[in-house]
Amino acid sequence: MRIGITGAHGTGKTILLRRIEMELRAEGIRVARTGWVSKRAASLGLPKMEQHTAASTEWVIAQSVADEIGAAQSADVVLADRAVIDAVACWHAAVEFRGEIVDRGEDERIRLLAATQHAKYDLLLATVLDPVEPQRHPYDQRYRELVDRHIHGLLAEDDIEHWRVTRDGHDQDRAVRTAVRLALQLVPAGRACCRTRRPGSLDELADNSGVDHGNDFGGT
Repeated sequence: MRIGITGAHGTGKTILLRRIEMELRAEGIRVARTGWVSKRAASLGLPKMEQHTAASTEWVIAQSVADEIGAAQSADVVLADRAVIDAVACWHAAVEFRGEIVDRGEDERIRLLAATQHAKYDLLLATVLDPVEPQRHPYDQRYRELVDRHIHGLLAEDDIEHWRVTRDGHDQDRAVRTAVRLALQLVPAGRACCRTRRPGSLDELADNSGVDHGNDFGGT
């Protein structure tokens, strides 16, 4: 089983995944968490953040896919800190930030590469940037806003099923409960195995876990 998360820098992605990881481990489920790909890219001399290129984006996607496959060999649930759509959005945001235009051919190729992975996530969480929240990270605010816009724009444009998660505490709690309930349905606690059965739908899952019907924790 895979749970992915995407969102602009400093929107609580890693903290949310840590909470989910703790709850899953408490249920006896083996968990592996992937991430930190951008740091490895930088160590190789690949551009990051506002300087992202098509090449660095392609490397990040390929490495993320490899990490998730590797993690799945020793875990029942893989928590992907930055789903592959994240890399595409960060690249689009970087190009716009620099006042450039995305090359259509490269864009089609990279989005096709990312699209091969979307269906592999049993649950995709998309955090939402709160523009009024005090910034606690050294990231350029305009770039963060561009990343947020491009992430949610791509998710909508490509009709990728996901849950929007705001920084509201109740939204965070419900996101965690939904992730844990889904894992308990798909993976018997304490025993590595293949998926047992899919729930009827994420809407059904949300109803059963006390989450508001729909795909948006806390509204738009």
